[in-house]
Amino acid sequence: MASYKLRFKRSAEKELREISRPHLQKVIQKIHGLAHDPRPQGVQLFKGDGRYWRMRQGDYRIIYEIDDSSKEIAVIKIGHRSEVYR
Repeated sequence: MASYKLRFKRSAEKELREISRPHLQKVIQKIHGLAHDPRPQGVQLFKGDGRYWRMRQGDYRIIYEIDDSSKEIAVIKIGHRSEVYR
């Protein structure tokens, strides 16, 4: 399977920097895993428009969009589950 390119929205980069150190490494590993498998077991389509995907990592959620034609994944939002859907 071909590898996907990861791209971060500027706000997602900022949100990533705000994650506490103990959780940061696991979130980053999960995101890097998307490059090899953009639809791993456990991810779900975001309700509503159906073009965004969501993935869990502990109490954190990663919202992203997959473009299969250009083999690119855009990370849209990263945050604690209590705040990410607002």
